[in-house]
Amino acid sequence: MRKIAITMLACGALLQAAAAELNWLTDLPKAQAKARTEKKLVMLDFTGSDWCGWCIKLNKEVFSKPEFAEYAGKNLVLVEVDFPRGKKQSEELKKANTALQEKYKVEGYPTIVVLDSEGKKVGELGYQPGGPKAFIAELDKLKKKL
Repeated sequence: MRKIAITMLACGALLQAAAAELNWLTDLPKAQAKARTEKKLVMLDFTGSDWCGWCIKLNKEVFSKPEFAEYAGKNLVLVEVDFPRGKKQSEELKKANTALQEKYKVEGYPTIVVLDSEGKKVGELGYQPGGPKAFIAELDKLKKKL
């Protein structure tokens, strides 16, 4: 009986982890094309994924949760614009990320820039407390601007 309970808990944890799996792109033109086809917003996450405390907190409290993954799957095309200190990136990706940082005048991390499928900026967010529910509410406010 104990083995069955442990197995069920493990399966539940795996299902939750799978549900929270997000598909982050790194190519904005491809993301915009996908957003046009799927009629979704593009969400750019400007992050220092391996060193920025607030970025790590945002990922842990919001992006890694099944509730956000479900919302994103229906409403967003996700783009990670990462400026890591320890992770390896191609020179091409570094240049593309820097160009996006300059274009959207991002000065701190995390900065979330939301675009419509044509690339027009709809709004900007950062870390806020309240988990996925609060973050999704802010995204919905931006959606209503369209």
